[in-house]
Amino acid sequence: MTADQDWLTSVSDSGTLVLAASGGWTLAAATPLTAMLNGVQPKSDRTTRVRLDLSRLDALDTVGALLMRQFRDRMTAEGLAVMIVNVRPEHIALIEAVWRAADSERVVPPKRRPIMDAIENAGRGSLRALSDSVELISYFGLVITTMVRVLIHPKRLRFTALIYHMDHTGLRCLPILGLLSFLIGVVLAYQGAEQLRRLAAEIYVVNLLALSILREIGILITAIIVAGRSGSAFTAQIGTMKVNQEIDAMRTIGLDPIEMLVVPRILALMLVMPLLTFFANMIALLGGATMSYILLDINFYQFVNQMRIPIDFWDATVAMIKAPVFALVIGMVGCYEGLLVSGSAESVGLRTTKSVVESIFLVIVLNAFFSVVFQIIHI
Repeated sequence: MTADQDWLTSVSDSGTLVLAASGGWTLAAATPLTAMLNGVQPKSDRTTRVRLDLSRLDALDTVGALLMRQFRDRMTAEGLAVMIVNVRPEHIALIEAVWRAADSERVVPPKRRPIMDAIENAGRGSLRALSDSVELISYFGLVITTMVRVLIHPKRLRFTALIYHMDHTGLRCLPILGLLSFLIGVVLAYQGAEQLRRLAAEIYVVNLLALSILREIGILITAIIVAGRSGSAFTAQIGTMKVNQEIDAMRTIGLDPIEMLVVPRILALMLVMPLLTFFANMIALLGGATMSYILLDINFYQFVNQMRIPIDFWDATVAMIKAPVFALVIGMVGCYEGLLVSGSAESVGLRTTKSVVESIFLVIVLNAFFSVVFQIIHI
C-alpha cells in the first residue's frame, strides 16, 4: 500500500485498483489532489476495475466532487470500470448535484445533416429577410409622413443642416466621382473600340458610350459611390449618436429624431443626386471621348456630332428621373441602419456594412425595374 499525503491511498487487489479517499477533498487541497488523481495509473495490464472508497472522507465540497467526476471520466475513457462505494449520506446529495450540473453543461455535437441544415438555414434567412423588409417598409412610411409634414410647414425644416449635408454629400463627393467616372468612360471606349474595330465600325463606339452612360452606367456609378460614401456616413453618424445616447436625450426633451436627423439628410441627398449624376455623365463621356481620340482618331467635334444621332430627349433625362428615387432609398437605408445600432462600437461597424450592401442591392433592383418600365412605355 502507498500513501499520497492524507487524501488518497491505493492498493491492487486481483484486477481491481482500490483507492481509499481520506482527509478533506476541498478547494484548499485542489492543486495537490489534482496532481495525485492525474498520477493514478493501473498497477498492471490485468487491472480492469477501479473502486473508490469514501468511507474515511472527512470533508467534501463542490471542487472535490468535480475532481472525483473528472477522475471517473478519465478512468472510464481508459476502459476501466469505476465504482464509488461507502459514500456518506451527507456527501451523496452534493455529489449528485455536482455531477448532474456537469452532465447538463456537456455540449452534445449535433448530427451532421447537410441537406436539412441548408434547408433550415434558407428558411430562417427567408423569414429574417421578410421581417426586415416589413420593418423597413414601415420605417419608409414613417419617414415619408414626416417629410410631408416638414414640407407643409417649412419652418420645421433645419436649413442649416440641409446646406451642411448638401455640401458633404454633393460638393465633397465630386473629386472621387469625377475620377471614377472618367476611368469608366475610358474603359468602355477602349473595350468598345477593340470589338468594333473588327467590323470596321469604330465610329459606333460613340453611340455605345452615349447610350450606356446616359441611360445606365452614369446613374449606377453615382448611386454606388454615394451609397458607399454618404450612406455609410449617415449610418455611422446616427449610430454613434445612438451609442452615446444622444438620440434618447432628444426624445426626452421632445424632439423627433426622424425630423431632426433623417429628413435633412434625405432631402439633401435628393437635391444633389441629379447634379452628381449629370456631372458623372459628362465626365464619363469626356473620358470616352479622350480614349476615342487616342485610339480611333475621332476628335471631339466628331464625337459630339456622332453622339447627337442616337440620343433623344428621354435618353438624356432618364437618369435624372432615377436619381431622386435612388437618393431617397440610399438616404433612408443609411439612416434606418443607424437608428438600429445597439450600444456598442462593433454594432456601428456591422450596421454600416449592412447599410452599404442593402443600399447597393436596392439600387440595382430599382434600376432593373426602371429599365423594364421604360422599355414597356417606350422611353
